[in-house]
Amino acid sequence: MTTITIRMPEDVIEDLKRVAPLLGFSGYQPLVRAYIGQGLRADLERLDSDTVSALVASLKRHGVSDEVIQAAVSEVTGR
Repeated sequence: MTTITIRMPEDVIEDLKRVAPLLGFSGYQPLVRAYIGQGLRADLERLDSDTVSALVASLKRHGVSDEVIQAAVSEVTGR
């Protein structure tokens, strides 16, 4: 892990300290890491989805058939 410094409002820190044990975290810092990780994973998933959509649109513009595109997407995503 890497140490970082971040400025946050005191009331947010107090709320994190209050909520962390209720959610099963040993302290507020692991809770903050969990929140950041959840948000990051959601954004990465959304961005990956946007990239796949853009690629599919580009392939269609280049004349690749829907069947070939669907087969490729299924192969990559497992769906």
